[in-house]
Amino acid sequence: MTVLHPDLAAIAASFFSDGPSLGDRVVQWQRVHGRHDLPWQKNRTAYRVWLSEIMLQQTQVTAVIPYYERFLQRFPDVFSLAAAPSEDVMALWAGLGYYTRARNLHRCAQEVVASYQGEFPADPALLQALPGIGRSTAAAISAFSFGTRAAIMDGNVKRVFARVFGIREYPGNKPVEDQLWLLADSLLPQEGMDAYTQGLMDLGATVCTRSKPVCMLCPLQSHCVAHHEQLTADLPVRKPKKAIPRKQVLMPLVMVDGQILLEQRPPTGIWGGLLSLPEIGGMQLADAQPYTPDTAAVKHFAARFAEVQAIRVLPDFEHVFTHFRLQIFPVIAEGARWLPAVSEPRYMVARPEQADALALPAPVKNLLTELVRENTPG
Repeated sequence: MTVLHPDLAAIAASFFSDGPSLGDRVVQWQRVHGRHDLPWQKNRTAYRVWLSEIMLQQTQVTAVIPYYERFLQRFPDVFSLAAAPSEDVMALWAGLGYYTRARNLHRCAQEVVASYQGEFPADPALLQALPGIGRSTAAAISAFSFGTRAAIMDGNVKRVFARVFGIREYPGNKPVEDQLWLLADSLLPQEGMDAYTQGLMDLGATVCTRSKPVCMLCPLQSHCVAHHEQLTADLPVRKPKKAIPRKQVLMPLVMVDGQILLEQRPPTGIWGGLLSLPEIGGMQLADAQPYTPDTAAVKHFAARFAEVQAIRVLPDFEHVFTHFRLQIFPVIAEGARWLPAVSEPRYMVARPEQADALALPAPVKNLLTELVRENTPG
């Protein structure tokens, strides 16, 4: 079957004409075999569901749980989050990645307070108009918190549908995705929306996984095209590969008496709004020639902020983003004392031991943590 069939919904319905519908099967399976002990399932308020859904975008559950719990401790409701300084929000988010989510999270909380008196709207269309909330996230919030019949379409759902219905085209292509949304709308059950929505997520996360799906445990196995035609390794069709560019950046660690110079990054772009190590020359595309850190440039930069006494090159390391790989070349510039430029608004000094409490990008935080470990006796 091709995903671009003009009557896809009718074909999908016919797949389950001999028994319970796909929706009913998913609901029944989830209530018995699905996940029921995730932190955000204990109290399905719209605030908690929204917070978890934003954190779960492109991030695994195991990585999200500690961040979710820390956020709730610090910001137990939308009012406390809306009133918080942006640097506090970014500090708690640091290390979770995709920092635009954190900025949108803060803006969204402020808008919910200003426009809806702190009550998230139940209408998915109104939710989708808020910062950082897309169509699928709006549907999930509305379904979990208000029982609204609204379809989700995340990566897990695309994988389940592509396999069950034998969709042999890349589901990220716009025409294919549009058809998948029509299919998702047609499959919604009349009741049990919370169990159905959670069930689709659970199936994709625990049974219909990317590799080695456990088909024997799937409630849709008897009707699954990929299972019957032995296509589970081929579906969903993967995104055509592109060469991932490689970039490099020179990061000076200007140090005086164990303190390090940090710089506030611009509010947008990579690591927007976070503190980080300064960059000399910015992130540049790497060429085929081996790169040697420009220690003279580091010394010249550091001399603005400290009386430089020594330069030491640290091992370079790589950090992988979604669309490129970044080779980081850290160079320490040891100084005798700080100079007045260190007091400029966008700069501050901190000890590496403070890394966990600061809004730092993960690779910078890891670098400072490693410095602490190396300099700790024993």
